[in-house]
Amino acid sequence: MDKKRKPLTRRLIQVYTALLYNAYIKGFAEGEIYTGVLKNACVPGLNCYSCPGAISACPLGSLQNAISASADRPAFYVIGIILLFGMFLGRVICGFLCPFGLIQELLHKIPVKKLKKNKITQKLTFIKYVILSIFVVVIPLFFGLRKQPLPAFCKYICPAGTLEGALMLMIHPDNAELRALTGGLFYWKLAVLIAMVVTCVFIFRAFCRFICPLGAIYSLFSKIALLGVRVDMNKCNNCGACVKTCQMDIKRVGDRECIQCGECIDVCPEKAITFKAGKLVLRGPDIAHKEAES
Repeated sequence: MDKKRKPLTRRLIQVYTALLYNAYIKGFAEGEIYTGVLKNACVPGLNCYSCPGAISACPLGSLQNAISASADRPAFYVIGIILLFGMFLGRVICGFLCPFGLIQELLHKIPVKKLKKNKITQKLTFIKYVILSIFVVVIPLFFGLRKQPLPAFCKYICPAGTLEGALMLMIHPDNAELRALTGGLFYWKLAVLIAMVVTCVFIFRAFCRFICPLGAIYSLFSKIALLGVRVDMNKCNNCGACVKTCQMDIKRVGDRECIQCGECIDVCPEKAITFKAGKLVLRGPDIAHKEAES
């Protein structure tokens, strides 16, 4: 079996997804943000609304804006969309459909000595739930009730917004006025981006593991999501090969820290792991073997 076949397939999906999310080529050419009807919808992964090529909104930014406006109208639409994404896809979105996840994985390929997961990194994964609570829910709600909308995560932290939105717009020659408006907040966000880029070179998907509140939301659906990796406990002998191979801070396949990438399927000696949509097996060791032979 060609062991590179499955990861390559996932990488292609990641690339195609990033291109689809940012298909508004005119925006890159003219340095402008697309504001058409598609921007009323959300893509599943983290992709900044302000990216010149973005054809739809980021669910995390939309959620903060909806919470900020909850004093005037309920945030049913955005919450409903995120619930649908979570119930059907869960953290498959993180593993396959998030452009910023792809960027992190490519950064990690830079050949330097890596920091492997350990007990400390496992504890640090809880930070993203704190960030979700404070910067995505509490602060936007607090200021929203006072008629002062504040999408705190987007404004103060999100490195994807800085990279895809601010920098992409500022480098365009027609946007000199944006460069003239840079101040302390921009340089803070730039410092956060640089720190995250450097960290991701040494630590696999550091932003996803420790910071990303969208991943924190989707992780809550790990046990009920329709699509994802599944372990047949009748076959599993608890050898731990899957957990050892995984670069995320999982304690078992399919838990909240699992991004459902499926790369554990081929390392399981008992062929106990499959990738399923409900009861339908989409990928497993036997299927992969047949594909490689064909």
